[in-house]
Amino acid sequence: MWQPRMMDQARSAFSNLFGGEPLSYTRFSLARQVDGDNSHVEMKLAVDEEESVDNNMRGNRANDAKPKRFNGSMCCATIAVILFFLIGFMIGYLGYCKRVEPKVECGETESSDSSEAEEYFPEVPSRLIWSDLKAMFSTKLNNVAFINTIRRLNENYVSREAGSQTDESLAFYLEDQFRKFKLSKVWHDEHFVKIQVKTSARNSVTIGDTKGSLVYLVENPEGYVAYSKAATVTGKLVHANFGTKKDFEDLTSPVNGSLVIVRAGKITFAEKVANAESLNAIGVLIYMDHRQFPIVDAGVSLFGHAHLGTGDPYTPGFPSFNHTQFPPSQSSGLPNIPVQTISRASAEELFRNMEGDCPIIWQTDPSCKLVTGQNKTVTLTVNNVLKEIRILNIFGVIKGFEEPDHYVVVGAQRDAWGPGAAKSSVGTALLLELAQIFSDMVLKDGFKPSRSIVFASWSAGDFGAIGATEWLEGYLSSLHLKAFTYINLDKAVLGTSNFKVSASPLLYSLIEKVMRDVKHPVTGKSLYRDSNWINKVEKLSFDNAAFPFLAYSGIPAVSFSFCEDTDYPYLGTNMDTYDTLLKHIPDLNKMARAAAEVAGQLVIKLTHGVELNLNYEMYNDKILSFVSDMNQFRTDIKEMGLNLQWLYSARGDFFRATSKLTTDYKNAEKTNRFVMKEINDRIMRVEYHFLSPYVSPRESPFRHIFWGFGSHTLSALLDHLKLRQKRNSAFNQTLLKNQLALATWTIQGAANALSGDVWDIDNEF
Repeated sequence: MWQPRMMDQARSAFSNLFGGEPLSYTRFSLARQVDGDNSHVEMKLAVDEEESVDNNMRGNRANDAKPKRFNGSMCCATIAVILFFLIGFMIGYLGYCKRVEPKVECGETESSDSSEAEEYFPEVPSRLIWSDLKAMFSTKLNNVAFINTIRRLNENYVSREAGSQTDESLAFYLEDQFRKFKLSKVWHDEHFVKIQVKTSARNSVTIGDTKGSLVYLVENPEGYVAYSKAATVTGKLVHANFGTKKDFEDLTSPVNGSLVIVRAGKITFAEKVANAESLNAIGVLIYMDHRQFPIVDAGVSLFGHAHLGTGDPYTPGFPSFNHTQFPPSQSSGLPNIPVQTISRASAEELFRNMEGDCPIIWQTDPSCKLVTGQNKTVTLTVNNVLKEIRILNIFGVIKGFEEPDHYVVVGAQRDAWGPGAAKSSVGTALLLELAQIFSDMVLKDGFKPSRSIVFASWSAGDFGAIGATEWLEGYLSSLHLKAFTYINLDKAVLGTSNFKVSASPLLYSLIEKVMRDVKHPVTGKSLYRDSNWINKVEKLSFDNAAFPFLAYSGIPAVSFSFCEDTDYPYLGTNMDTYDTLLKHIPDLNKMARAAAEVAGQLVIKLTHGVELNLNYEMYNDKILSFVSDMNQFRTDIKEMGLNLQWLYSARGDFFRATSKLTTDYKNAEKTNRFVMKEINDRIMRVEYHFLSPYVSPRESPFRHIFWGFGSHTLSALLDHLKLRQKRNSAFNQTLLKNQLALATWTIQGAANALSGDVWDIDNEF
């Protein structure tokens, strides 16, 4: 009762002081409702309430006289004024503290010698423009000694085969570095995968006569081919050049029931083996000839793998998380014949027991011979065994400021058979330095990427991009909705003369802009030298970690390299050391800086702008090129009672869909984040919709109709039509009809998806 009475007295005192009527104030009351809702607020003016009370009590107190207590009223009024003043002062003080937002709590003094004082970051503009970012990034690159990082990785982490203690130590070192760079988040995934290794029972190559009376050892190779079939085979030996399909077609000697010897290079080991096996060869030997790989030491061993695919071949289509138990299965890309690498010295020993000079067009060593003599045989024994290992993928992310759920992934292989300086040390060094530079740009220099940047270090890359593929398999249903580009740093510096690119057409326009911007560190000229460079872009190979991103997950990917006209000769050997790399490329630091500049500019352009820098219109040219190729077979198609009308229609619909999307973008309000996100979502899914929905991801994991592998691809359809022209018995008309129908509907589906909502689709079907 004291508080209302006190307020009444204060009000009366104020009235007396200013000679007016009592001032009214408002009383609030919260009354709980029957249904539990206590949000009802009742407001009454105190004057009204007092008038009601006075009316009820006037009869009882009509004759009572109120005593005047002027001194008491003055005291209460003074207290009220002081209280109101203190409350107002505190409200203003706290509001001021919030506006200032100091580094220390309000009321505290900041100690200049505090051991935990926060790092000072200067004030910067809220949004930097491209020219500022490019200059800032270039300046930071100038301060990086890339060769020191490459040398340190090769000296401190030697022999880092996947799953080894050294590989794991390097993984934790990278994770610790990412944390020191203050990335938004750092984490790792672990997988349990099966690789193939050598045993104490050594592999061997021997040569003898058909009677078996004279047998001698050619080599117990130090290197090996992972995922070879463990077996012993004997037969004549036939040389098949590089082992491409055309090489086998041009042979005069049949390979059925024979072993095949092929040169390294041109295509992957797995493709060489698959081509030989398709013609019923019983085994394959692979060597490096001096013409293609000018290594002085003829006894150098070589490592590779024979899995025609990527990822753990014993969990095809499944992620290998936490010993996940799946029914026993294996990839259809595993070979069913033994495969072994041999040294050049051993190959020359075999040639001394062979006949027939190799064709001049092969441009190989003069010692090369075509086939063993009639009384000579070669025996190959492979004793490799499977081994389950734990591998770690390391990740760090710089989260975007506007679309953090959309990200570009920058990755590099970490493991290597042998020293791996060019194969994995350069890429890992680039990954580390780029992560630190971009973190500094965000924390200190005001770079605010709209989208996130993920840095990834993969393991088991030497066995067929296992680490990268297992990650993709683990997030198959969501990654294509979030990751919109993969930038591969593997083998980015193998020479100085040339700059080669393999990429999705969605990235061609962006790559050209970067090539025009970046200068070659030796010549000083722009990397853009050839206006016809797009027609020279090579398809991503199975051995490239960017391949599963594009062909399996439908995520645009790019891989680039500074290189020479010939292959870097030391990849996959024990000679891939830092000293060898520096001797081969004296300007290694400059070349590494240029590679970092290419990757960094791609990252900035992909994450900084309002619109995604993915040119979906480039696929119009690819589809048109395919239709032109199909037109060459119009007579054959007509003879089968088919026509290409629906294919023409699908191509037209895709063209109209891209035109409509371009119009939508031009008319869009660029400051409207919701509108731009809807447009960007349509753009980033273009690649994904070229994955054929009509084949199983497990049976045909590389479903991309342009860049994948299998009968569903456009190249397979064209090859099948060529069989009909050649009157080949392998031609299957029913299969061809199916291929044509599914290819047409995949293109049509991509056009429909690009159009947006179903009511916006305008096609002729």
